[in-house]
Amino acid sequence: MDSVMQLVFLSFAALFICGVQSAQFTFTNNCPYTIWPATVSGGGVAQLPTTGFELPSKSSVSIEVPAQWSGRIWARPFCSNDSSGKFFCKTADCGSGEVSCNGAGAIPPASLAEFTLAANNGMDFYDVSLVDGFNLPLSITPQSGSGSNCRSTSCPVDLNAICPQELAIRDDSGGAIIGCKSACLAFNQPQFCCTGEFGSPQTCPPTIFSSYFKNQCPQAYSYAYDDLTSTFTCTGGPDYLITFCS
Repeated sequence: MDSVMQLVFLSFAALFICGVQSAQFTFTNNCPYTIWPATVSGGGVAQLPTTGFELPSKSSVSIEVPAQWSGRIWARPFCSNDSSGKFFCKTADCGSGEVSCNGAGAIPPASLAEFTLAANNGMDFYDVSLVDGFNLPLSITPQSGSGSNCRSTSCPVDLNAICPQELAIRDDSGGAIIGCKSACLAFNQPQFCCTGEFGSPQTCPPTIFSSYFKNQCPQAYSYAYDDLTSTFTCTGGPDYLITFCS
């Protein structure tokens, strides 16, 4: 056995011995149009082999995610190539110019699924976040797993249809609302962004705008310190179903 193969063998043996297993994420598109899901890793973790792909309406795709992965997942609707061949999307684009995001995150507004896997004695943490605004309904459903807080979370409501005018993003023609900004993005003020003198849970309470998101999607993060009702946990290394337009 040459040195490279020996290293590969030892790596897989170590994973087996330690009981570290990858998770499977299944992406389902319940939207009536094609979307382009995307992923970005955080905390110095390597990017997944796929960081963006096409997902037709009513179809599903599964990918393997390594143990102890952390990152964000979102979907981009209304995408096409411009006259130069550059790929772009009307909301949640990552700016890569390609279907793959290659380590770039979503440009707000974007509905986010956030994960930190096997972080605390094998516990997974996950949430649906509207801190960066909203573009599509989204849900996360653990497949197996255990724990009193191991359950589905979602923002199932199409917030674009009822978005306050001061937060709304419209399509190029100025017609349909295709995204709903966070107050931080819309106004860039510390009390909405939880920065400066508002940079703690004690000094940055919910606002009228974050409460709008929370009232419609009570399980989702509505602003930076919305932890108590919005973070979910599982043990046992479950797989996850991530559904858009849930």
